Formats: sequence, C-alpha cells, structure tokens
Amino acid sequence: MTSRHIPSPSRRTVVRAAAATAAAVPVLATSTITSATAGSRLAAPAFLHGVASGDPLPDGVLLWTRVTPEPGAEPGSGRGADTPVRWEVAEDREFTVPAGRGTTLASAASDHTVKADVRGLRPATTYYFRFTAGGEAGGAGEGAEVRSPVGRTRTAPAAGASVAGLRFGVVSCANWEAGWFSAYRHLAARGDLDAVLHLGDYLYEYATGGYPTQGAALREHRPAHEILNLADYRLRHGTYKTDTDLQALHAAHPVIAIWDDHEFANDAWSGGAQNHTPGTEGAWAERVAAAKQAYFEWMPVRASTEGTVHRRLRFGRLADLHLLDLRSFRSEQASIGSVDDPERTITGRAQLDWLKAGLTGSDAVWKLVGTSVMISPVAFGALPAHLLAPLTGLLGLPKEGLAFSVDQWDGYTDDRKELIGHLRDRGIRDTVFLTGDVHMAWASEVPVKAATYPLSPSAAAEFVVTSVTSDNLDDILRVAPQTVSTVASAVVRTANRHVKWVGMDSHGYGVLDVTAERSQMDYYVLSDKTAQDATSAWVRSYRTRRGTQKVERVDRPVR
Repeated sequence: MTSRHIPSPSRRTVVRAAAATAAAVPVLATSTITSATAGSRLAAPAFLHGVASGDPLPDGVLLWTRVTPEPGAEPGSGRGADTPVRWEVAEDREFTVPAGRGTTLASAASDHTVKADVRGLRPATTYYFRFTAGGEAGGAGEGAEVRSPVGRTRTAPAAGASVAGLRFGVVSCANWEAGWFSAYRHLAARGDLDAVLHLGDYLYEYATGGYPTQGAALREHRPAHEILNLADYRLRHGTYKTDTDLQALHAAHPVIAIWDDHEFANDAWSGGAQNHTPGTEGAWAERVAAAKQAYFEWMPVRASTEGTVHRRLRFGRLADLHLLDLRSFRSEQASIGSVDDPERTITGRAQLDWLKAGLTGSDAVWKLVGTSVMISPVAFGALPAHLLAPLTGLLGLPKEGLAFSVDQWDGYTDDRKELIGHLRDRGIRDTVFLTGDVHMAWASEVPVKAATYPLSPSAAAEFVVTSVTSDNLDDILRVAPQTVSTVASAVVRTANRHVKWVGMDSHGYGVLDVTAERSQMDYYVLSDKTAQDATSAWVRSYRTRRGTQKVERVDRPVR
C-alpha cells in the first residue's frame, strides 16, 4: 500500500476549471427522455450519472459530476437552465472534517457537466467528496436542495516521497451491448487501490447491433444510431454513466483514463477512420471535435496543452506514469509493404520526443507507460485460417494478408525502433507498458530485435489486460472457452518467444502492484459477462523484477 506518513502542506483549495469549454459544434436535439434518465416525474435538479474523480496529484484531484436540471434535460438535449453546483471535500465520509469547498456552474454549454480541479490537499490521503444543487444555490430547482452520492478519492504521494507500494486497477474495452460491467463492480469493492487506469474504449460508437456480440445485444445503445455529432456523443457518454457498476467504480477510486479508437470511430487515425465515411457522415475533423468535446465534458480527465490525453502523473519516487494518445497524431494504417516507412508515425513527432524526454529525465524506480495498443511485436502467420480469420477483426490484421496488426505499433515500426533504441542507448531500465485494445490478456517482454530473441536483449515489459465485455475469440467463434483458443495461444507463443502468456477467451481486469523490487500484474476473470451478478476469480500473475526487463510467472496474486 502507499506510504501515508507524509508531512502536510497548507490546505489551500483552488478551483482551476469549472466546466469544459464548448467547441464550435452544434448541439442537436435527441430523443425523448426515458426511464434511464428517470422520466417526467424527475425531481429537478438531480444527479443521475454519479460522481467521479481523476488524475490525482500530490496536492489535488479533479472532481466531476453531471446535473440533470429539469425533466427532459437528458445528455445532448441542450435543455435546462444554468444550475449552480456546490462541491465539498472532506477527510471523512460524514464531512465533519472539511478540506475544501466551492461553487461552479452547470450549463448547457458543457452539457450540464461540471469539473472542479481541487488543490491544497495533503499527499497520499483519502478524501470524500459530494455535490449539492438547488436550495441556497438558486437557479433551477431553487428551494429543493439535492445532494449527489458521496465519492471517495485519493491524492498521489508527494513527488519526492519514498513510497513502499502502489496498486492500480487496470481495465479497457467496455461495450455496453456485449455484457454487464461486473469488472467495474469488483474493482469498486476493493479498498486497496490508489487509482484505476482505463486504457481506452471506455465506450463504443456503433449503432445498436453494429458490433459483434453473442446473439442479440444484451442492452441497446442510446442513441440507437451510430454516433456522429456532439449530441450523439454526449448521449452515448450519458448512457454509459447510468450503469450502476460504472458509477460505483467512479465513486470508489480516482480514474486515470486515455482514449483509444472507439471514443471516436473504429481504427481512427489523424485524418479519418475505418468506420467513417465522409460522403455520408460529414467531415472527420468535425466528428473528432465533437467526440473530444464530449469526452472532456464527461470524463474526469485533464486535457494536455494540445487538447489531447497525453500527460504525465507522478507517484512519489516509485513510479512515473506516462500516458499516450495514439489516435490524434498517427498516420493512416499501413498497406502491404509500408509498415517500415519512416515517414509514418503512431505518436507524432512532438509526442514521441515528449515521451523520450520524460523517460530520460525520470528518476522514478519504474517508468510506466499507458498505451492503448500493443507495442510488443506479434506475428500470426502460422495460425490456421479458421483461427486467423476471427483474430483479424480483434487485432486489426489487414485483409491484404499481412500476418501482424497494422493498427498496433507493428504497423509503425520506425517509431517503435526509435523508442526501443532510446531505452537501450540511454540505459533506461524498468519500463513497463500497460495496454488494452485487443480483448485478450498478454504478458510479454519487448525485444530489441524480435527475430533473434532471446539471443538479443529485452528493452521493457508489457502487460495487456483483456476486455471488460467486448468480444474475444470464443465470443466470435461461439465456442466454449479454452477450446480452440488453446491451439491459437500455443501457436502464437511458439512464433513469438518473447510472449510469455496470452489468454484469448476471458473478460475481466488486472491489478498492477508496484514495489521497489518488482511490478506485478494479477489477472482476474469474470464468470459470465452476460450475468449481472458475475463473480470474479484470479487466473494468472506475471511480474518483472527490477533491473531485468524480463517477465516471469508468479504462482499467486498479491491479494
């Protein structure tokens, strides 16, 4: 657990940002409010989408909520008056030891979402927070004071603190239509996490039934059509945040999130996406602007100076966390023969330089890198056709016949070569890539030269978590788990000697435990993603010991 014996600075609280700034994208009306947003009997104002916190700092944290100011003011509708909202932070759940308070404004310009960037808190400390609307705040619902649920959050250790340990929940790829978010419920129930890392695909952009699921959609997306404009993205975000397990996760832990492609559209790149047709769906730049605006309105995330999600968080002297945006700056996915083109990039020049400088300058024991797609090279050419075909969709394998994923770092080999060469040439050790995207669990070493591995060295370790609900191999083939996947896993490991494990069937989450001696990922799986009461069980653990850049299996989880 995180060290808690740290001196307290003065308790000065500042609100840095009250609400997200509206982009120049029109707000369009959406369908009539439904039971998901409480219907016409709603007492206004109300907090229907829970509370959240994110991006913890040693002296502060970002708080979030959304106010429904009146019946019918569902996300994306543009309806509802400006509503003053009071926030409170305290050291106890009863709010008898206050740590800060302030007032901000929920308005249609930010879809009635609010953010408070609270500062002046003590490092490595658990806090509780809540919001209040109505009553003395005036405006909509005057005289009817309503309080939000209480949230719990935690600040990061002081930048120079000696920290005994850190523990993060790790998740990615949650498709509303494919299952229940039980993974979030199990992480919410843990009291030992410093934060939860969400590595992308927090939501999906498809129309109802537009993404592979086991039979009919378990529950239907809102809006029912593919999301394209600001109102659509807002309503989709709002729909996801009516899920009680997701609300529980956000109320229990600060969430540190990056986006992948489905926050925009499938296989997104800087100029378009596989799932975007300009002729019928408008300009890509307008769709991206709408998606980003809704994301920053609805997520407890601080934007970088460029308005993206790449940023850096520090957890004492134990770990620096470098978070990447691998969609905003990347070149279009490759065709045959162009993956090695040095003009192609997955990071963009400025972001790659920023990452390299951050890794060089870090004095932390561990350099953690949150990356939405796999950096480890993986070849699939030896797989039989009946297994390679379903993996094509999951892994982004090109239909032209390349046996590796051009949507991952495999499709941008010059950037990967430069980054791995930087780690090797500068002697940067103890780098761990944390990854989502592929709906499978992996534990890998990142080789300097895959073709000669293990005769050539490893530059880093990579832990990939499976999906919360999004389909994996057994879902797509509609077969029992641990049947055909065992063949595919064996073939992949034989062809890729740096891959220590791949689990192709299960859904769940990871728990990353970091100490000065090692970083360990414990993998947990759900009993049934289609069951609201799904249980969770530990299945595997892998670790990398300090100074080794190697990955080894562990016979038990940390907890």
